[in-house]
Amino acid sequence: MHEETLDFGRAADIAGLTACGALRGNVAQFAQPRGPDLIRRTEALDAWCALRAAHGLWQYARAVDGAPGPAARVREEGAAAPAEAAPGVNFASQDYLSLASHPAVRKAARRALLESGPHSAGSAVLLGNSSASLALEQALGALLRCEHVTLFPTGWGAAFGLITALVGPRDYVVVDALAHASLRQGASAATRNVALHRHLDTGHVRELLAAIRSRDPDNGILVVTEGLFSMDSDVPDLPLMQHLCREYGATLLVDVAHDLGALGPGGGGSISEQGMLGKIDIVMGAFSKTFASNGGFVACASRAVKRQLQLFAGPHLFSNALSPVQAATVLEALRIAGGSEGDGLRAGLLRNAVALRAALAETGLRCLGLQSAIVPVWIGSEPVARLAGRTLARANVHVNAVEFPGVPLGAARLRLQVMAAHGAEQLRHGARLVGAAVNGAGAALGVEPERGPWRRERSRG
Repeated sequence: MHEETLDFGRAADIAGLTACGALRGNVAQFAQPRGPDLIRRTEALDAWCALRAAHGLWQYARAVDGAPGPAARVREEGAAAPAEAAPGVNFASQDYLSLASHPAVRKAARRALLESGPHSAGSAVLLGNSSASLALEQALGALLRCEHVTLFPTGWGAAFGLITALVGPRDYVVVDALAHASLRQGASAATRNVALHRHLDTGHVRELLAAIRSRDPDNGILVVTEGLFSMDSDVPDLPLMQHLCREYGATLLVDVAHDLGALGPGGGGSISEQGMLGKIDIVMGAFSKTFASNGGFVACASRAVKRQLQLFAGPHLFSNALSPVQAATVLEALRIAGGSEGDGLRAGLLRNAVALRAALAETGLRCLGLQSAIVPVWIGSEPVARLAGRTLARANVHVNAVEFPGVPLGAARLRLQVMAAHGAEQLRHGARLVGAAVNGAGAALGVEPERGPWRRERSRG
């Protein structure tokens, strides 16, 4: 399909979208509603979202019919199942090594279902653990060289629970400005002493740590970063970050939700790539990106930290544990990711990421960050991102159009997510249409393309 066949809407349609307000505004306008009635004051947000949905500009809460593979049938929120629609190219799902459809992973899930049933039937602190979850803890500990692992029902819960369990009101959290919401919200819930450091700026981290220690030598400091940032596909200097924490008596937390399994020797993620296995104070992550299931974990060399989480991390203590099916699924996915087959899948994933970025560059688009499963296409303008997302959905190419609160205002982008199982033609076809959609949306709205903040692209060795 070529650019001229994409449906951007007639000029009158574009003018109508602008006039009715579907292309204007942002979620930030509704973040702090006012009024005495807690329910009625949410209606303004719902009306704005309904206006966008009525014009095909609401790209959230979609559903996949069937497996979320490289080709998938996707429907909009509230729409009927697209029974007759052909599967479209899917860059919107998270299954980086394509393990959700792996026969061995599905077999492990079926076996666990037959042997143990679908339900953990209790908190992990009570009687919710299973033989599969205990084996999963051991396997994660061995991979990360952190002996003590605590499992959580979600990755979000792992981040929030860890920070609120370890950090007290007098302590400090120094967190990357682009860290995941679960990390920042956990920090804000734990203490008022939260400092955002400029993204990947270790010099700024040093300044903040020095300032804190100069006035408070007694309380704790947690420094928070990610192994691979999910909206920018870039990584921190982990050896330097850990060195700074040692220098100033702080504790380093690295969230490896997006890189564990999908990157690095043996699937050890950025920590493995940078030679830091077993050297990071605390590692946490999620299973939903590479390991074909929900769930999360915290890994540490200290048994005392695990005990603290068991009794003070609310999402662990007061939520049901991972089901036997989830734990068995992750355990088998982890086994594959850590072996020779995983090496081959990671190599295929990287080839696909490089090919997709190259194909997008040919259309004039700029991708942020490193080669990884995450391919962020910078747009900047929220209206252009919305119109491009609508155009691609109509062309049966599925991407995530991301704007606030997922990214800062004025930093909208299309986030494409690559899988090891994507085919070469899917990548080429998708890139052509993404380029046509973004460039066409900008032209239709009279918006000059933004090339985004300059960040030097690096290759993985």
